[in-house]
Amino acid sequence: MKVGYIGLGLMGNPMSKNLVKNGHEVTVWNRTASRMQELVEAGAKASRSAAEVACNSEFIFTNVSDSADVEEVVLGEGGIIEGASAGSVVIDNSTISPDVTKRIASKLSEKSVDMLDAPVSGGDIGAAAGTLSVMVGGEREIFDRCLPVLKAIGTSITYCGEIGLGQATKLSNQILGLGNMAAACEAIVFATKAGVDPEALINAWAGGAANSWMMANLGPKIFKRDFAPGFMVDLAQKDLRLVLESASEMNVPLLTTPIVNQMYRSVQQDGDGTDGIQAYVKALEKLAGMEIGS
Repeated sequence: MKVGYIGLGLMGNPMSKNLVKNGHEVTVWNRTASRMQELVEAGAKASRSAAEVACNSEFIFTNVSDSADVEEVVLGEGGIIEGASAGSVVIDNSTISPDVTKRIASKLSEKSVDMLDAPVSGGDIGAAAGTLSVMVGGEREIFDRCLPVLKAIGTSITYCGEIGLGQATKLSNQILGLGNMAAACEAIVFATKAGVDPEALINAWAGGAANSWMMANLGPKIFKRDFAPGFMVDLAQKDLRLVLESASEMNVPLLTTPIVNQMYRSVQQDGDGTDGIQAYVKALEKLAGMEIGS
């Protein structure tokens, strides 16, 4: 299939490669043009604009930072809407506002272009392995038509309902996942200050109900003081902002999430916003007057 991918960052790069590996004819574009070279070497074709990607693609993926960025690459000058043909589909892998998603979809529909919101979870590990969880909103018929390309990037592909509900599902995922990361960091600081051996902790937690993806994948990194990002603090904060904005619009009380947001803000204020989300532990270390591994 003719597939376009726009946004070749930490997630978009390996996701694009998986589309190539699965035999699709892939055209790419990135605002920082140098990032396209690696994909060209992998077998993709570079383009000069988002509109040019759309001209050459039946399915056009986007994966950029925030709501305004998606609006720009889809609806802005040189954007997808200028090159997309009737019947083509925009598949947005970004995590953005559900309301903005609905507005973009409405504009695209005026040109008979369809849209799915399809945010993902699983981090850079899942992106590289092609094992992401994909949460999809949009018309069921369009979802079914897009399944062959979605299966190139994920193994858990869930239809969540009408347009915007993929994003709502992803935001709920962030409440759960980042809250879990916060709890994991508290457990690590508590047990480490008490003097428990790190290997014993990991083994004990792995065998019981407290185990989780966050603990299994990021717990060992904390003990090694490896804060390289699979998912950056700055992007987690963007997602938490979207969660809190949506909760306010729906009049839904959230109690834990605002605390997680403020703790991550402390990490950002210390200059560690480009660290991975496991850097949450740094804020707790300061409060506890200790440092893991020292």
